[in-house]
Amino acid sequence: MTTGQENSSGESGLVARVRSRDSSAMRELYDRHAGFLAGVCSRYITDRDDAKDVLQDSFIKIFSSIDRFRPEGAGSLRAWMRRITVNECLKFLRRGNRLKYVGDLPDRADEADDGPPLDGMPPEAVQKMIRRLPDGYRTVFNLFVFEEMSHREIAELLGIKENTSASQYLRARARLAAEIKEYKRRHGL
Repeated sequence: MTTGQENSSGESGLVARVRSRDSSAMRELYDRHAGFLAGVCSRYITDRDDAKDVLQDSFIKIFSSIDRFRPEGAGSLRAWMRRITVNECLKFLRRGNRLKYVGDLPDRADEADDGPPLDGMPPEAVQKMIRRLPDGYRTVFNLFVFEEMSHREIAELLGIKENTSASQYLRARARLAAEIKEYKRRHGL
């Protein structure tokens, strides 16, 4: 049998305390998840100050809508907060009219293979490569790879055609493959 103290330290207890506007619970929720959500922001938004602003906006949205959170098992709070954060990132990118989708390129991105294996690649190097992608490429790539959305879902979310989503993903993947090959060549991997 658990005590009330033990229960309040768990996710459901923390959520209940945040819902009651307990400032220490809000701080605890922030401390537990800010690093993870900052990483989510940095995948979509390359400017550090802008990413911090979006993270702050995300927590404002999280705290103001915590009453709508419905637990669906372990990790559901983090998943719910990630969805809010991704939506705040997309809102920021749309607001700044940054989501430009590159049309036909001279390369044949639609014929790209799966790219070179990431064996020996430092994760930080791969993340830097992803961050250097054009906003449209990077956004679709992140939604497809990290959020595990289909091209249909991405198209609906971004208000683009499904073909555009697929094309942006393939072009991002081709560009990343070229950068990874070059990195491996330079570093003897």
